Amino acid sequence: MKNFKSIVCGLLLAAFVLPAAAQTETRENYQDKYNRLVQKNGAAGLGVETLLNKWLADYPGDADALLGKFLYYYAKSQTTQVVIKDQKKFLGQDPVLTLADSLGKVSYYYEELFFDDELFGQAMQAADKMIRSYPDRIDLRFYKISALTGYEKDKPEMAVSELRSLVDYHVSVRPAWTHPEYVVDEDFFLAAIQEYCITYFRYATPAAYEAFRALSQRVLEYYPDNTMFLNNMGSYYFVYKKDDKNASKYYNKVLKLKKDDMTAIRSCILMYRNAKNSKMEKKYLEMMAKYAESDTDRQSAKMRLEYLNKK
Repeated sequence: MKNFKSIVCGLLLAAFVLPAAAQTETRENYQDKYNRLVQKNGAAGLGVETLLNKWLADYPGDADALLGKFLYYYAKSQTTQVVIKDQKKFLGQDPVLTLADSLGKVSYYYEELFFDDELFGQAMQAADKMIRSYPDRIDLRFYKISALTGYEKDKPEMAVSELRSLVDYHVSVRPAWTHPEYVVDEDFFLAAIQEYCITYFRYATPAAYEAFRALSQRVLEYYPDNTMFLNNMGSYYFVYKKDDKNASKYYNKVLKLKKDDMTAIRSCILMYRNAKNSKMEKKYLEMMAKYAESDTDRQSAKMRLEYLNKK
């Protein structure tokens, strides 16, 4: 029989060992395991859901775990198919393959994302949960909006509704936005909104152009002299509506605020060149020759001016 001293030593050892064995992993360990799993198997790969469930059981409010859960459902909701279109661009993308048949008819092949509605709905629930938990983490809001943009494709109605509400919230509440990588100031916020505008403009469909306009107009309600979004409105009328009069109104407003704005100057040159209005084209070419930062642009403007003046 073991002596009393051995029994006591064994009990003391158990007292120190057992609690340690029952301790949870650190969140850093979970993060490291998650990163390695995603790198190996993808955001919805083998083992990811099990790990996320354990992580959230131990750290229910962890921001990265909540984000991982959203990314899991969003990735799992997607499938990719190769589709044939008769257009040279689709959602702003070039085809992965172009083939012509024996009669010369050209077909364009694109990789297109399709979504399982139920799984995407779970992704949106996960997105809303992480935003409720961390309302000032602006990157989490952009994750949701980007997912909606991907889901809705060329008709980004829900995404634009979220973005317009985000602009309202930004102006009215003035939250202390945080981001894991960047300092979020006014320039950062507006530049991020502009990235979505650019995405919708590149989609080049009627609904996407209207989304581009609606979002730009919402920003201008609060920032009426913002040249970036005034240029957007000029481009909406010039490119989509073919309304040079209204386009010119916006571009000239930009140039009153910033006389060397090259976006407005280039757009006016192209607009009047297309309209074969050499008098007005020369006006903006002279501005390019004066204000362009690059020698190439200045020389190009001067050469075009010489050509027009000889006609």
